[in-house]
Amino acid sequence: MDLNSASTVVLQVLTQATSQDTAVLKPAEEQLKQWETQPGFYSVLLNIFTNHTLDINVRWLAVLYFKNGIDRYWRRVAPHALSEEEKTTLRAGLITNFNEPINQIATQIAVLIAKVARLDCPRQWPELIPTLIESVKVQDDLRQHRALLTFYHVTKTLASKRLAADRKLFYDLASGIYNFACSLWNHHTDTFLQQVSSGNEAAVLSSLERTLLSLKVLRKLTVNGFVEPHKNMEVMGFLHGIFDRLKQFLECSRSIGTDNVCRDRLEKTIILFTKVLLDFLDQHPFSFTPLIQRSLEFSVSYVFTEVGEGVTFERFIVQCMNLIKMIVKNYAYKPSKNFEDSSPETLEAHKIKMAFFTYPTLTEICRRLVSHYFLLTEEELTMWEEDPEGFTVEETGGDSWKYSLRPCTEVLFIDIFHEYNQTLTPVLLEMMQTLQGPTNVEDMNALLIKDAVYNAVGLAAYELFDSVDFDQWFKNQLLPELQVVHNRYKPLRRRVIWLIGQWISVKFKSDLRPMLYEAICNLLQDQDLVVRIETATTLKLIFLNSSSPVDDFEFRTDQFLPYLETMFTLLFQLLQQVTECDTKMHVLHVLSCVIERVNMQIRPYVGCLVQYLPLLWKQSEEHNMLRCAILTTLIHLVQGLGADSKNLYPFLLPVIQLSTDVSQPPHVYLLEDGLELWLVTLENSPCVTPELLRIFQNMSPLLELSSENLRTCFKIINGYIFLSSTEFLQTYAVGLCQSFCELLKEITTEGQVQVLKVVENALKVNPVLGPQMFQPILPCVFRGIIEGERYPVVMSTYLGVMGRVLLQNTSFFSSLLTEMAHKFNQEMDQLLGNMIEMWVDRMDNITQPERRKLSALALLSLLPSDNSVIQDKFCGIINISVEGLHDVMTEDPETGTYKDCMLMSHLEEPKVTEDEEPPTEQDKRKKMLALKDPVHTVSLQQFIYEKLKAQQELLGEQGFQSLMETVDTEIVTQLQEFLHGF
Repeated sequence: MDLNSASTVVLQVLTQATSQDTAVLKPAEEQLKQWETQPGFYSVLLNIFTNHTLDINVRWLAVLYFKNGIDRYWRRVAPHALSEEEKTTLRAGLITNFNEPINQIATQIAVLIAKVARLDCPRQWPELIPTLIESVKVQDDLRQHRALLTFYHVTKTLASKRLAADRKLFYDLASGIYNFACSLWNHHTDTFLQQVSSGNEAAVLSSLERTLLSLKVLRKLTVNGFVEPHKNMEVMGFLHGIFDRLKQFLECSRSIGTDNVCRDRLEKTIILFTKVLLDFLDQHPFSFTPLIQRSLEFSVSYVFTEVGEGVTFERFIVQCMNLIKMIVKNYAYKPSKNFEDSSPETLEAHKIKMAFFTYPTLTEICRRLVSHYFLLTEEELTMWEEDPEGFTVEETGGDSWKYSLRPCTEVLFIDIFHEYNQTLTPVLLEMMQTLQGPTNVEDMNALLIKDAVYNAVGLAAYELFDSVDFDQWFKNQLLPELQVVHNRYKPLRRRVIWLIGQWISVKFKSDLRPMLYEAICNLLQDQDLVVRIETATTLKLIFLNSSSPVDDFEFRTDQFLPYLETMFTLLFQLLQQVTECDTKMHVLHVLSCVIERVNMQIRPYVGCLVQYLPLLWKQSEEHNMLRCAILTTLIHLVQGLGADSKNLYPFLLPVIQLSTDVSQPPHVYLLEDGLELWLVTLENSPCVTPELLRIFQNMSPLLELSSENLRTCFKIINGYIFLSSTEFLQTYAVGLCQSFCELLKEITTEGQVQVLKVVENALKVNPVLGPQMFQPILPCVFRGIIEGERYPVVMSTYLGVMGRVLLQNTSFFSSLLTEMAHKFNQEMDQLLGNMIEMWVDRMDNITQPERRKLSALALLSLLPSDNSVIQDKFCGIINISVEGLHDVMTEDPETGTYKDCMLMSHLEEPKVTEDEEPPTEQDKRKKMLALKDPVHTVSLQQFIYEKLKAQQELLGEQGFQSLMETVDTEIVTQLQEFLHGF
């Protein structure tokens, strides 16, 4: 591409590509795409975006196309790679002038230079770093800033490379330029500090911007540029100097307004100082050891004493607390239980920590955290009043939660209390002791102090286990506080019910549950919405932390049932009242927990919820996460309603249809829960309906996805087979068989087993239709047996499938044998003999007793026979039969006779205890199926006897004896013992 002739054309097309008119835009984009691989194209782009007289939008687009081209065509091995000659020209052109006047374009140019540097620096571009170093020294403000901006992006990119050779190059670079980078930063920092008092905001902002950029460079060099940074005096000198610089910058905040660009840049620079320390501590904990004492002194003084008053701001306090927390929790600083096993570096760091965290220091930190940082602020109290749902979302972890001060203070408290609990437990107990009895509702400060202390007691619940008699405290102090209904007492009502939620999994006697349920019923009627939402949260925690019937954590349904109707009604009213998506999800989760806990006993009370959910589903069309919560609730509802869930089908089935339709965008969020709902709907369905059958049309695309949901898909297919095998197979078996054939080509071993189990279930449920519908798969099964499939679990399933065909559909087995004999080009008898031989040989692959008995029954079904091949394999058939007898026969100790333990003579309704889930409709169907299954209806003992007797009658006594002589005498003895009495 000739530069002179091409520039005008490319400029014209780029101008068209900035058009808002798609008729102009689209052809221009197509033309630019074609030019991407043309030699000289990127040289033209460079000329365009460095020409400051051209339209900004055109130059911006030229930069973007250049940047994308680096990703695609700069590497030597890339298709249509740029020539080395052009790349040399481009590299030189990129660093000729650092004078871009537009900030956004300057940033993009810096980024694209960094992208080239990642690939070429220093080997193909040795002049880059020296050029940047020279350029940041110039007096011209614009050139200096742009060079510094580029210097930062190049350093950042090179620091991110992870290959050992690249790391070595960066270490060499860092060693070579660190001294200069420090000098540059000190220069810009001193300039800024001198200009702060000048009142020239533009000059202050300019120097502060350079300070920030040079500090960003130093951060990358310091953290990523040295293997053992503590051995480098310049690095440690810079790090030690951070604390004095931080003090200077914090003092500057007094003279800079609170609401301007300078203030924003100043705070960013202060935060960047703390990030250097945090990153260095994270990457080089032992190199940080000399900084531990100073870091703790600095952070504690600014956060927990009057030193920080008037100069600190929230994000800075968060960073200081993070620094304290990382030092306290750092694994590298924790000695082994046996001190002699610890490294000297660990012991040194531990010694510094212990020397700093004295009793007075720890006590002051604890008291300040509780009495200052834990107090609800005016802002929070205002939010409580004006936006109660927003308040609860913020308190429980909203989007900005992890960056805000409250959670940071709570995490620091937990970590310090855990690390120094022996020192701090008496301090917190003393604070509790001073707050016994009711608090004057007129004294808001006292109420907030108590709220803060209760917060601390809740956070430290596990540490206080042996020190607080929570059951007595609950009865004597907390329960009466919940009964104070004054509006000003609502922070404490909320805090107390939250506190109980924290202790419920630590120490709370089961006998006290009814008193707590009574209190929860009252609080769910509280006049304050925040209190009601917090109460619902505690109720959820009761359910989630009472999953095992052990001591105090046992959930007893009989205790809960008297309160079920009231609680469910009040929770439903709360669900209707709240408007925020997050809050509705939360309340729905609580309702789901209630339904899951009481199961069938929820049935009388769910009518209102069942009527409301369709409306909520419609309203939440734009809120997929809320719809996920609705799906979860429906899952528990269906399980609780059992067969009565059929009444929900007009709403339920369209929901399943939408959630599992991969052509619908919401499926990305809803699929997993939608499949689970589909499955429980099938499991609890009393009978198939046309609509329930119709949604199976969604399955074929789901099987093509081959995702982690495949296991649930197979369970759903099995559910349809158990529910209505004839209708289902006649409607969907052909397509399903095609999907299975495709899956078997590429699926894992476990996946193959899942497919084959579906086929096996179809043969079990419908021995006539099943083999016909899955006929295309059966030759693969037969071949796998003959060729001796190497995976035992797959071979076991192959034998299970073939056992069903052989035992329950003899005519189909014969036609399959004929087909396979033709494919193998063998005689039928020879192929049958090979199959029996492999079956006998691989019998040990079968571990399930039902399948082992099935194999014995299937092979015995070949008798009586005068076929020489079957007679030749008679010994193996008897061996398997005796193995089967050992598996299934149990001896009656009173009579000394044997009985087949797998026989089911009649349908017995199992007794369900209070804590057990009742059988689903599918469980009942499986039980009914078992009553028709030869494995559970045919006595193996009697079947063997009858088959041997028939064989004896066919061959005569002498012929039969000759046949029995082929069997090992020990096996014959065992067989006679099992058949004694016949």
